[in-house]
Amino acid sequence: MTVKTYDVLIVGGGVSGTALLYELAKFTDLKSICLVEKYHELAQVSSKGSNNSQTIHCGDIETNYTLEKATVVKRAADMVRNYAIKLPEEERDQIIFKYPKMVLGVGEKETTFLRQRYDVFKELFPNLKLLEKEAIAEIEPNVVKINGVERPEALVALAATDEYTAIDFAALSKSFVKQVEKDTDKDIDIRLGTKVTEIKKVGDNHQVVTDRGTFEARFVVVCACGHSLLLAQQMGYGMNFSCMPMAGSFYFTPKVLNGKVYTVQNDKLPFAAIHGDPDVLVPGKTRFGPTALLLPMLERFNYKTIPEFFKVLRLDGAVFKVFWDLFKVKDIRNYILKNILFEVPYLRRRLFLKDARKIVPSLELKDVRFAKGFGGVRPQLIDKEQKQLLMGEAKITKPGIIFNMTPSPGGTSCLDNAEKDIQEIVKHLGCQFDEEAFKKALL
Repeated sequence: MTVKTYDVLIVGGGVSGTALLYELAKFTDLKSICLVEKYHELAQVSSKGSNNSQTIHCGDIETNYTLEKATVVKRAADMVRNYAIKLPEEERDQIIFKYPKMVLGVGEKETTFLRQRYDVFKELFPNLKLLEKEAIAEIEPNVVKINGVERPEALVALAATDEYTAIDFAALSKSFVKQVEKDTDKDIDIRLGTKVTEIKKVGDNHQVVTDRGTFEARFVVVCACGHSLLLAQQMGYGMNFSCMPMAGSFYFTPKVLNGKVYTVQNDKLPFAAIHGDPDVLVPGKTRFGPTALLLPMLERFNYKTIPEFFKVLRLDGAVFKVFWDLFKVKDIRNYILKNILFEVPYLRRRLFLKDARKIVPSLELKDVRFAKGFGGVRPQLIDKEQKQLLMGEAKITKPGIIFNMTPSPGGTSCLDNAEKDIQEIVKHLGCQFDEEAFKKALL
């Protein structure tokens, strides 16, 4: 039986995999590219709108980012915006959305922190504004006022009011594929409903075994979140990693915010701080979250991935030490215990209401509804050799193959991460990358 050989084969049809497909087809001279996706539709896991916060992260209001990190993240975000802005208006408006956004400081400690941060970041982000309480109220009245009366705490916000800040990553994924199919005469093979079970090195190439046949490629890139680590470890790669899947849950309220309102990150907590957002797929609602909980599955709501989680957990003394070191920190310990209670049906709304009132103090219990079926899983990796939790992006690069696991910051980095992968592909295959056309289109 003849096995078809491609120049590059991509595993995973989310926003990372489709971004790489787009860049390979548009900016390299490679002739044949295949993308395989186990679901019968693109972007059904982390890129699905209900499974993420629908935010274009650019580093201005994410207070856990240093200036150096924000510079890198801003470039990645600009690439996504530049791609979408150049699309026909009707297509663009289904992918990216303009909402005001801000990070809110409550109390003297947080407001002082944001004032200092503004002085450091304002040159990198010229559209960023420092807002006092009155200016915040003009954009987000429910953040400042309770029944028409100003809340008593000190308030300051860093805000951008005229930018594309929200995104439907699933729509973006489908747009990448649409552009490829429309504008290229290359051999592009999209195989949906095709689950990869094994990858084997055969000579200079790799064979990708699926439930619908075997394919071969000169280079393979796996963009399958936690499953990337599973496939890597099946080949004996990345054995020094363990996976800690963190699940996020959300809550809906009536529309109480006009845009995105983030809160200041606790630097002792390696998880996202609560924020409120318009949901681009659920009009007339504000979505609050996420909570954070360790769940023993590689995909939220997919219980078939529980056995796969235990394969990549690789539980041993090094993993226990990381868990213990995290649990020893009082803020983290309390956060973990509280987030466990967030999953208890009677308690969760009452507990979450207290956190959500930091953003909208007038919220009442009747306003808060658990967003059933919303929330995803982010595979945080543990470096067992260093005995520490990895917070940035993680990838395993070997000759002829790359495994992408946790791009940072999530889907926003899709085009930037694809560019990095292409650099490895160019080195290995000796193909051409039209950097000038790439920069003109995306930078």
